Amino acid sequence: MQPLLSTACSLFCALAAHAGTRPNVLFLMADDFRPEIASYGSVALTPNLDRLAQAGLQFDRAYCQQAVCNPSRSSLLTGRRPDTLRIWNNSTHFRELNPSAVTLPQWFLQNGYTTRCTGKIFHNWHTKEQGDRRSWSAPEFLHYANHGDDAPQVTGPLPPNLSTANIRNYGNGPICECRDVPDEAYYDGRVAAEAVKVLAEIKNQPFFLAVGFWKPHAPFNAPKKYWDLYTRDRLPPLDGRRPDGAPEIAFHTSSEILGGGPGKVTPTAAQAAEWRHGYYANVSYLDAQIGKVLAALEAHGLTGNTIIAFTSDHGYHLGEHSLWGKTSTFEYDARVPLLFSGRGIQAGVRTRSLAELTDLFPTLTALCGLDQPAGLQGRSLLPILHDPSASVHEAAFTQHPRPAYYDREPSGLPAAMGYSARTDRVRYTEWREWKTGKVIGRELYDQSADPRELRNLADDASVAQEQERAARLLLEQFPLHLEPEPSKTSL
Repeated sequence: MQPLLSTACSLFCALAAHAGTRPNVLFLMADDFRPEIASYGSVALTPNLDRLAQAGLQFDRAYCQQAVCNPSRSSLLTGRRPDTLRIWNNSTHFRELNPSAVTLPQWFLQNGYTTRCTGKIFHNWHTKEQGDRRSWSAPEFLHYANHGDDAPQVTGPLPPNLSTANIRNYGNGPICECRDVPDEAYYDGRVAAEAVKVLAEIKNQPFFLAVGFWKPHAPFNAPKKYWDLYTRDRLPPLDGRRPDGAPEIAFHTSSEILGGGPGKVTPTAAQAAEWRHGYYANVSYLDAQIGKVLAALEAHGLTGNTIIAFTSDHGYHLGEHSLWGKTSTFEYDARVPLLFSGRGIQAGVRTRSLAELTDLFPTLTALCGLDQPAGLQGRSLLPILHDPSASVHEAAFTQHPRPAYYDREPSGLPAAMGYSARTDRVRYTEWREWKTGKVIGRELYDQSADPRELRNLADDASVAQEQERAARLLLEQFPLHLEPEPSKTSL
C-alpha cells in the first residue's frame, strides 16, 4: 500500500502547487446512462463527452452500488453503501434514517466552497424531503419533479409527435416522442441554460457546481434533431436472450417501461427498435446540453482550474436479457461511465482498474486538498489518476432487492437481496433470503469470455477458483446476517 500512498501524495503536492488556489469542481451526472460514448465502443454520437474523455482519464470498469435512482444517489453522495444507509428503495429519503449524514456538496460547503445544484442530483420524486437543501448555498433548480411530467413546453402550436411506437404512456405522456422543438422545451435544455447562468454568477469564487441531467432516462422524447442523427436499422440489433442457467430471481418484470398487471405491454420488434432509437436520441440530446455547460466553463476561463467529473447513477437494459430499465445486478445495469478531467489529471488516458461510485466522495475531496469526514466507505482513486495501472479494489460491489420495488408490497420488506462482486475476470452474485440469510441462487459470468453474460457458470469446475475468491470477497463485504422479524404482540 505504501507505493499507492506515495503516488497519491505526489499528485496532491502537484495539485497544491498549482497557482496556490483551490480547484473548482464541476460535477456532471446523467440518469440511466450506461457507457454509451465512442470511447467505450458505443455507436452513440456524443462529441462533447468524447472530448471530455480525451481531455482526461476514463474508467472502463466503474460500478454503481445499486441500480436504481435513490439508493445509488444516496450512496454516491454520502460515500456510504446502501446497507449502511439502509436505503434500498426510491421512497425513503436518506435523511429519514441518517439525519446527520454529511453529503459530498455539504462537505465542500463546510470547507468554504459555494455549492450550487441545477437539475436532478439527489432523488427527484415521492420522498418526504425534496432534494437536500442543507447541501447547497442557494435553492436547487429543477431538482424535484417526475420524468413522466417532462412534457414539451413551447410557444405557439405544438409540433406533431412523429413517433409510431406509443403503445403505452410513461407517466402523463407517451413513452416515445419525436417532436421538432427546441432543446429548452424539455427539462435538460432548461437545466443546461440554468447551469450556464449559475457559472456566470459564481465564477469568481471556489465552487462546487452539480449539474444533474434527467436523460437518457425514459420517456424517449429528445427533440427531433437528435433522432435524425441516427439511422435506425444501423443501430446495434437487439439480443434479448436470457443467460443459460440463470436463476429466475435474477430477473424482474420490467414494469417501469412495460407497465404492470393487465396493462403490461410487449413491444413488437419494430417498436422495440424505435424505443432503442429513442434512447440513443436521448443520449445525444444529453451530450449537447453537457457541451453547453463545458463551453461556458471555457468561456469564463475556468477550465484550467476546475476538476470535471462525469458519471451516471446506474446503467440500463434496452431489451437485453429480456429486460427493460434497471433494477438488476447484471453488468448492463451495474456498470457506469466515469470520467475525470481538469487540473492535475492526465489527458487521453484509460484505465481498467475497478472503481465504485462510493469512490467519488473521497476522490474529489482529495483532488481539492480537503480532509474527509468520518464514515466514508469508498476509496480515493488518486493512485489510479496518477498511475492508471494501479488498483485500489479487488472487487466492485452492487446489490439489489427482490421484488425490485419491494416497498410497494404489503410487507414493505424485501424477500431477498442479491449481492454481486465484480472482480477483474468475473461477476459473481449470491441471492440471499432476507429473513434467514440463506443463499437461494448463484450466478457467475466469465467476463473475459462472455461479456454479455449469457451463460451462468456458478458451481462450474472451470471457474471454481474464481468463484471461491469472489465468494470470499462478497462475504467479507456483506457478512451473512439474519434480519429481525417484525415485532409481534401476543394476544
